[in-house]
Amino acid sequence: MAAAPVWSVDPRTGKPREQVAVEATSEEVDRAVRAAHAARPALADRTVRAALLRTAAGLLDEAGRYVVEAADAETALGPTRLTGELARTTAQLSAFADAVEEGSFLDIRIDHEDATRTPPWPDLRRYKIPLGVVAVYAASNFPLAFSVPGGDTASALAAGCPVVVKAHPDHPATSELCASVLRRAAAQVGLPEDVVVLVHGFDAGIKLVRHPLVAAAGFTGSVRGGRALFDAAAARPAPIPFHGELGSLNPVVITEAAAEERAEQIGAGLAGSMTLGEGQFCTKPGFVLAPAGAAGDRLLKSLAAAVSDTEPGVMLDHRMRDAFVAGVRERAALPDSEVPVTPGAGGEHTVSAGFLTVPAQALASPGPHDLLLEECFGPVTVVARYEDPTEIAAVLSRLPGNLTATLHLAEEELTDSGAGTGARLLAELTRVAGRVLVNGWPTGVAVAPAQHHGGPYPASTSTSTSVGATAIERWLRPITYQSTPDPLLPPELRDANPEGLPRRVNDRLG
Repeated sequence: MAAAPVWSVDPRTGKPREQVAVEATSEEVDRAVRAAHAARPALADRTVRAALLRTAAGLLDEAGRYVVEAADAETALGPTRLTGELARTTAQLSAFADAVEEGSFLDIRIDHEDATRTPPWPDLRRYKIPLGVVAVYAASNFPLAFSVPGGDTASALAAGCPVVVKAHPDHPATSELCASVLRRAAAQVGLPEDVVVLVHGFDAGIKLVRHPLVAAAGFTGSVRGGRALFDAAAARPAPIPFHGELGSLNPVVITEAAAEERAEQIGAGLAGSMTLGEGQFCTKPGFVLAPAGAAGDRLLKSLAAAVSDTEPGVMLDHRMRDAFVAGVRERAALPDSEVPVTPGAGGEHTVSAGFLTVPAQALASPGPHDLLLEECFGPVTVVARYEDPTEIAAVLSRLPGNLTATLHLAEEELTDSGAGTGARLLAELTRVAGRVLVNGWPTGVAVAPAQHHGGPYPASTSTSTSVGATAIERWLRPITYQSTPDPLLPPELRDANPEGLPRRVNDRLG
């Protein structure tokens, strides 16, 4: 039976553009993984790994025009957005190169032998080593930053792990182009091209996570797809780490004082954040707790005006468009739901933005409104209006895990004398999210050392981040050498510290 073709499709028309590849067979997945596995020793040299990452960044910049054109043709995200995403992607690769050279990610710890302790300590030397081949599942909504050349791939290569990427079906041509750039970068620095391998197809993704030589996996996508892969990873004879980002509601809490102080500003800001990228950001604020009353009415009026001014847009594919239209229709039909601006089909190939409102009390206990506590991918948000501030805690206690949570406070609530309300709400939001913002909006994730992009399930399946320098930790495991003669030790653990790496020796930095 012939392998199924992989087509590049124009989301603006729903029509196929070109056949890009064919779906990988079981044998081809096996060959891909084995080729990547064979490339592991070549990645042992940190200097070469850093050179690979920097060369990949440079080659992507050189090919930027073609990368952006390919990605726009397949995602309709637009050249401006995609140019920014490409810059983020190349900066990410360079940042991991810096981290590899600096070396603190190895977390080197040395405790010298100490016979005076009870019981005595032997000589112990600990650092971290790469896990092995990493399976990366590309995201639909970030064809660069969370796909073939994205953070999972960059951090895995930085850790010394070869990568097999399962391309997302929404942008196969972009995936092929980016994979060819990464493989060319490998060849330029003297590495096997198979440090990065690309496969296509749903079945290939399942076979990949089950392959005995795959040591870990990174995923960004839906709860349903991610959970299926997570379960498959856990069901293996030797389970593997599965770092999945699955879904997030990204709640926003607006105090009554904040709404009284700047209702119009908050309403306009919420509209801009929830409609950004047609509401297809993983950090879209999809659920808002706002006060009832006059201040809340002003906020909703501002939100309605700003959302109404948003032009219909194209989603990543027609399947997502259909799911969005059906999802908002089901939510709007719930008892007590009101729809100040109707979201849904904006045309044959587009969607229009909108929002729903519901009494917060309807969500304080289980019932039909629980549907509103599930993510609806696209340009829609739900505003739950509370009559009493005590309803906020009741609703927050029922929320699933999230990537972000946002708190809007008034100036008086930011002072030492008025911080009680803010501190209490901040503590409640901390329980349900991996990143908490005050007086801002969650769309936009800075690639910074202190960043955390993850959260309690289903936001992610682990406690790790997929953005920032510490994302490298997902693909490493610690190992300790006890009473091992210096000539037998890895260079990183020898007394002379020939590579000048940061280390903690006898519990002191040195």
